[in-house]
Amino acid sequence: MSTTTRTGSNLTGPAGGAATPGRILLLACAVTFLAFLDATVVNVAFADLRRAFPEVTPARLTWVVSGYAVLFAALLAAAGRLADTLGRRTLFLGSALAFTLASLAASAAPTADLLIVTRALQGAAAAGMIPAALGLVLAHTPPGRRAAALGAWGAAGGLAAAVGPSLGGLLVEVWDWRAIFLVNVPLGLAVCWAAARAVPRDVGTVRRLPDPVGTVALALGIGGVVAGLSQGEDWGWTDPVVLGLVGGGALSTATALYRSRRHPAPAIDRDLWRDRFFARANLSALFFGAAMYAWLLTGPSYLIARWNYSVLEAGFGVTPGAVLAMAGAMVVGRRVPARLQWAAVVAGSLLFAANALLLWGWAAVSTSYAQVFLPAGLLGGLGIGVALTALSTAASATLPPERFAAGTGLLMTARQLGGALGVAATAALLTGAGDRWRGVFLMVAVAALGAAAAGWSMRAGARVSRSD
Repeated sequence: MSTTTRTGSNLTGPAGGAATPGRILLLACAVTFLAFLDATVVNVAFADLRRAFPEVTPARLTWVVSGYAVLFAALLAAAGRLADTLGRRTLFLGSALAFTLASLAASAAPTADLLIVTRALQGAAAAGMIPAALGLVLAHTPPGRRAAALGAWGAAGGLAAAVGPSLGGLLVEVWDWRAIFLVNVPLGLAVCWAAARAVPRDVGTVRRLPDPVGTVALALGIGGVVAGLSQGEDWGWTDPVVLGLVGGGALSTATALYRSRRHPAPAIDRDLWRDRFFARANLSALFFGAAMYAWLLTGPSYLIARWNYSVLEAGFGVTPGAVLAMAGAMVVGRRVPARLQWAAVVAGSLLFAANALLLWGWAAVSTSYAQVFLPAGLLGGLGIGVALTALSTAASATLPPERFAAGTGLLMTARQLGGALGVAATAALLTGAGDRWRGVFLMVAVAALGAAAAGWSMRAGARVSRSD
């Protein structure tokens, strides 16, 4: 049975022309770049935001960052299933337009509270864009070219995460914090216009809409856990609000999982985890997300706090890894066969661990950028590109076409949840005693090694898949 038949899609564009997989991939890369750029670009603008809103406490202002991350992580799984049910084009266009409008509202926000609300709306829209975009790529790319397409998609996400600090620093330096949101508007409008013309119409599947109670419980659960972990260091780990968020979030998530056992249209496609290969890929994504997001937060902060770099210098200081992130993603997508993607997960995770271990061992000894930070950053960038692309490629290989977006949503949820854990651990370590930075670098290395171990466990599943 062909992919087209199974997904219920036709390959005819809205204007009647033939759909072009290359155009769909380009649009998917564009929205992926925007979504992951906004996950990191605001970090370097925090000082400018404090000057703009001096009456707002730093703890409350961190929700400009956390609000995006919470909604992004909380809605990914539900958005993936929704894309497969309603149609990926519908969710793609709707989410891209919502993201653009939320960005415009954020750039014009007169108060911190309105800025936080618009950032949360951005995160919710980004959660819809990612699984819909990747689902479109997987559905309309010939099987033999999917790995290469995923390499390009992974390169876009890796580039966004890596250049976020430098681009944010540049925009803040030239203008102010509003520029980092306003720049999304022309790009978002261009994507919406191009997608309306190039992305084929699809009719979704005959599957029912996901369980509304389970979906709300899942969103509240993941949102509560991420919010509690994100704010634990600022508010105190024994603060009743933090305990309530984490405990209530865990209970709500457990409720969603329980309902998904028997519901005919579950909020969480638990049966996807019955495939051990896919389940282990999710576990590796969880560990790698913890390592990667901890590093993305720590790298620029370390250069500013310990080496006295300016915000702009720190941003450019972590940029060289972006080049290797793109190169690594492209090489894995084009050159590594499906049966060896697990090995690429292991290799990328080990490279990322080497980056952290190099800083753990030598950062206190030398302040030479060329001797220590540059080689570490290059190893880390290469590791990001290799590992993330291999995880997406390996996990998608186990999914039936009509569930591409749902599976992608689960994988991305694991990565974002891991990222929240990594950021929370980083915040706790940076306020502890002793050499705080070395403690963070060691934690990053341990998490990356956990991702490598989970990747190694995927090799048996790869053999089973080939035998099928």
